[in-house]
Amino acid sequence: MTITTLSSREFQQNANRAQKAAQDGPVFITNRGRTAHVLLSYEEYRQITGGRRSLVEALSMPGLGETELDIPRSGARPRPADLS
Repeated sequence: MTITTLSSREFQQNANRAQKAAQDGPVFITNRGRTAHVLLSYEEYRQITGGRRSLVEALSMPGLGETELDIPRSGARPRPADLS
């Protein structure tokens, strides 16, 4: 695994280089000499997070809007609260 460090200026001027470097390992992006961000390949990100999808990722899946959900109505009635 190769670790690459770029200044934020270098990253802005050559984002393509950063994307290619991220295929071989993390790319640290610095701002005024201090690490501010890390660029990872999507595969490496999935390994770090355990391959789990977040709720946002799950809800933004293509074709999800066409999914039908039929939830039957419940006949249960609420019980009065016992305040004693």
